[in-house]
Amino acid sequence: MYELIISTLAATVRLTTPLLLACLAGLYSERSGVFDIGLEGKMLFAAFGAAAISVVTGNAWLGLLGGIGISMIMSVIHAIASITLRGNQVISGVAINFLAQGLTAVLGLAWFHLGGHTPTVPDSGRFTPIIWPYADQIATVPIIGPIYSVLLSGQNILVYIAFLAVPVTYWVLYRTRFGLRLRAVGENPKAVDTAGISVTLLRYRALLITGFLCGIAGAYFSIAQNNAFVNNMTAGKGYIALAALIFAKWRPVPAMFATLLFGFLDALQIRLQGVPLPIINVAVPVQFIQALPYILTCVLLAGFIGKAVGPKAGGIPYSKER
Repeated sequence: MYELIISTLAATVRLTTPLLLACLAGLYSERSGVFDIGLEGKMLFAAFGAAAISVVTGNAWLGLLGGIGISMIMSVIHAIASITLRGNQVISGVAINFLAQGLTAVLGLAWFHLGGHTPTVPDSGRFTPIIWPYADQIATVPIIGPIYSVLLSGQNILVYIAFLAVPVTYWVLYRTRFGLRLRAVGENPKAVDTAGISVTLLRYRALLITGFLCGIAGAYFSIAQNNAFVNNMTAGKGYIALAALIFAKWRPVPAMFATLLFGFLDALQIRLQGVPLPIINVAVPVQFIQALPYILTCVLLAGFIGKAVGPKAGGIPYSKER
């Protein structure tokens, strides 16, 4: 039973990684006052770009850079539409999501002729698990052994980067001048502008960070967690990340715990598929088990998280007074 718990927690960590990265990405953009519904589309573009480049080059790092680059380009497009042109931020994000779903499938079919998928990424083009020193020897030690050898060891580098991004984000937001200005521009952009600080530049920088983190999250899907790109492989994780961000009330450490909750539920639904319930000895339909993370999203957003007040200037384009 203990080994089952540890293996479930290890799966939770792996499934949490893209959610956590996307949640932190949304935190930067929304703290600056820009709603970003397009997290899903950015991740999907990054997943396709990373897989395509890794297939061609056989280099995982080049694939990761490609995924990050494509995601940041999408962030710039969103920034131009919502900041420079002062368009509707929600519509811009939804457009990116629709574009990603259609364009990745079309390009995949045109380039690889595999129904929109990419070929299998070679081992050299993937991020493989990192085994910590003496993991095999310590595995037999009671209690501590499985934690070290299964939960902490055996994860790929993007998992460690995702969880390291939490304290880094906390430090950036609450211990740096940039973070102070970023939080201020999401609450009162007029006051920031009056102080001689460019609201536009701050929001562009925030969205570039958003694109960077979404790029890592998307690449994780296709060249770390899996070994190819398949159509719509993000499967709504960008929307779940937004729900977790609201659940965490736009704070980095609670965001980690919120995404861990969703990741645990995702890991649990994998474990429960086909397993009969005790007492009644009847297996729950697979479709219901698979829907558990999304049901939790709806329940939390229905008001069970208390009052969550976002940045006051969120979703409102800023126009400098002349």
